[in-house]
Amino acid sequence: GVLANDSVATAVGDSKNWAIQTGDYANHRYSELDQINKSNVKDLQVAWTFSTGVLRGHEGAPLVIGDMMYVHTPFPNNVFALDLAQDGKIVWRYEPRQNPDVIGVMCCDTVNRGLAYADDTIFLHQADTTLVALDAKTGEVKWSVVNGDPTKGETNTATVMPVKDKVLVGISGGEFGVQGHVTAYNIKDGSLAWRAYSVGPDDQLLFDPEKTTALGKPVGKDSSLASWEGDQWKIGGGTTWGWYSYDPDLNLIYYGSANPSTWNPSQRPGDNKWSMSIFARDADTGVAKWVYQMTPHDEWDFDGVNEMILADIDVNGEQRKALVHFDRNGLAYTLDRVTGELLVAEKFDPAVNWTSGVDMDPNSANFGRPTVVAQYSTEQNGEDVNTTGVCPAALGTKDQQPAAFSPKTGLFYVPTNHVCMDYEPFRVSYTAGQPYVGATLSMFPAPDSHGGMGNFIAWDAGKGEIKWSVPEQFSVWSGALATAGDIVFYGTLEGYLKAIDSETGEELYKFKTPSGII
Repeated sequence: GVLANDSVATAVGDSKNWAIQTGDYANHRYSELDQINKSNVKDLQVAWTFSTGVLRGHEGAPLVIGDMMYVHTPFPNNVFALDLAQDGKIVWRYEPRQNPDVIGVMCCDTVNRGLAYADDTIFLHQADTTLVALDAKTGEVKWSVVNGDPTKGETNTATVMPVKDKVLVGISGGEFGVQGHVTAYNIKDGSLAWRAYSVGPDDQLLFDPEKTTALGKPVGKDSSLASWEGDQWKIGGGTTWGWYSYDPDLNLIYYGSANPSTWNPSQRPGDNKWSMSIFARDADTGVAKWVYQMTPHDEWDFDGVNEMILADIDVNGEQRKALVHFDRNGLAYTLDRVTGELLVAEKFDPAVNWTSGVDMDPNSANFGRPTVVAQYSTEQNGEDVNTTGVCPAALGTKDQQPAAFSPKTGLFYVPTNHVCMDYEPFRVSYTAGQPYVGATLSMFPAPDSHGGMGNFIAWDAGKGEIKWSVPEQFSVWSGALATAGDIVFYGTLEGYLKAIDSETGEELYKFKTPSGII
């Protein structure tokens, strides 16, 4: 049969489209269009504008397929189909009816990271976890399926990814003690194909104890259960509210899992596998090929859902099929995406202080683990003790706002955040549907943060070093777009859309929008 991949690949292959949130399956967020370039970008003008009528954070991008632009909103997750040949005339709109109670269990604003497209179908994963397939021409509902239970705190803020005959869907709710998972539904009718949990027994994780590897070794039986005390894994978090990528040649999908629950580390002794981890899974079966845990026993809410960028780059003089990931914890990772071998792990912000770095000796018992600086360990300092001056804050050196990769320059363009925190854990009990956090935080700008609370950086992922860095007054909370016109676009919290030179970082253009850009 015809696979969604084919329609996605065809749509992505025409650079006049923007057919998937991530730009392409590899998550490059790179446009081959070069009509707007270094010499003329200064002449950009607004062509037309469209107001969605919803005044909350709009994350994710509109999709463009041919002459149609598909725009989504945060809760209530309205969808508009606009005709670009007629200055954005509304062709159809979809307005879901959702129980407003879901707003109370959403973390960190009522955002939605966007629509997906395949086979003349628009996919929307609503805040209330209803996954809807809409006819791209009429907006009519083809089918819908409910992926989670908001009364337990399960919600959705993420986009979805169509792969082959399936659509991949995550879940939010780590601050409500849910058990995180990724689910594949069959595109033709919305029936369940497979579900893979982040924490729990092997049959729920879709792990093969002999064949699934971590840092080159088999994970062994019940690798997750062995790292939790008692039944704590059942409310262990590891949600999947980030981005997904896919390598069609390897037939592997890649994503990261979020923080363990609760934020109070002393209530969950052990490594809390596989929260804060990168997964590589077979797209057809969901079975994990490899996994790597970045922050074992997370003590700072550092999460791991940021995007996995697939790029073939030079690492130590050797071409590698790489996966590059900029984590909330302040470390940038380069792994071999075929085997999961760890190649590079370096700070992409010099202010990061909770770790002195990752143990890169393959013969060490701590290989691949970050070395925690005792002063900034929120657990060692204890419950009801305020650990001060931890960098980065829980927001991370970079949150979910995505980086871009230019195959032209070979560089990664990364929005960053220089905010530190004081973190005080306290004991908390679990009640379904109630917040399950267990820490009080206060956040402040990093000391000596090169003149601002954010930087926009160019990163060499083969060497693990910053090539150049553009300081910003506030955290850079927008995504990035690199183009063949040798420019990179990003936005700032004061509301500027900026274009900079992809080789040097020199500012070439800025335009003030009426809102901060996230």
